[in-house]
Amino acid sequence: MSAPPASVHKSEEEWRAVLSAEQFRILREKGTELKGTGEYNKFSAEGIYNCAGCGTPLYKSMTKFDSGCGWPAFYEGLPGAINHSPDPDGRRTEITCAACGGHLGHVFKGEGFLTPTDERHCVNSISIKFVPEGSATSL
Repeated sequence: MSAPPASVHKSEEEWRAVLSAEQFRILREKGTELKGTGEYNKFSAEGIYNCAGCGTPLYKSMTKFDSGCGWPAFYEGLPGAINHSPDPDGRRTEITCAACGGHLGHVFKGEGFLTPTDERHCVNSISIKFVPEGSATSL
């Protein structure tokens, strides 16, 4: 199993200085980008998706699939990279970056997708940053 990512702690002011207004709204205030508008919704290339807030690797491209939901979908994250927390209403499970706590989206189970985990990590494109395979910062 991989070691947990190093913790990234910043004040609200520090986050505002390094994130765009929309990144801050989604990553730090748990917002959601509009369905079908994200950069990575229909994107397909080999590489790694990192947290847009802190750069922690979160997903391998091989776990991305087209769920038709309007947001990038992955069937599993990298070991130890993503925290799962029930929403206060108990209807959904929020997923956040284990290193910085940035809001990624939600995970849904048992929807019948033909993936190894039968999970759908529904992720805001603005919460992640793609790094092509072979780049110095990919795994």
